[in-house]
Amino acid sequence: MELDPKEIFTAFMVLFAVIDVIGNIPIVIDLRKKAGHIQSEKASIIAGIILIVFLFLGKSILNLIGIDVNSFAVAGAFILFFIALEMILGITLYKQEEHDSMTTAVFPLAFPLIAGPGSLTTLLSLRAEFRIENIIIAVIMNVIIIFVVLKTSVRIERFIGQNGINIIRKVFGVVLLAIAVKLFVHNIKALFDVV
Repeated sequence: MELDPKEIFTAFMVLFAVIDVIGNIPIVIDLRKKAGHIQSEKASIIAGIILIVFLFLGKSILNLIGIDVNSFAVAGAFILFFIALEMILGITLYKQEEHDSMTTAVFPLAFPLIAGPGSLTTLLSLRAEFRIENIIIAVIMNVIIIFVVLKTSVRIERFIGQNGINIIRKVFGVVLLAIAVKLFVHNIKALFDVV
């Protein structure tokens, strides 16, 4: 087991930007109004389980259908690129915002809002570059932050304000864009065996 603080921090930042829990605060507040209550613990734990299970089984599923991790990581880089554009430009290309007050903890909160296509693709993209134990720690750190944000979403929105949330989204969008480019270049080189 080889823990690398740099890898953990990078994986954490990538997942944090993709999950975009701060940017999703308005959606969380809307869900809270519709459902009356959000089960923060349940939503966080379910999202964490989905992410970690996919981290382990995602590669096997890919092997089953004959796709290597580098190819998937390149595809993941494109998805990250579009999510970043969405965050920077304030447009909606990607996220579905479906609300079901009966099952708020699982759908749409844990899936697809937290553990959605973007974060699942990101996990496999990260796995192509980082050690698995570092990614698991990054996932756990994100789950803890998700729990705290869900618990305190109303106070956070009041404190930061809508403009603050928009600024945070744009900053993380630029970070994510740079990471998407790095991921693309790294895995294209691996695919073509360019050193």
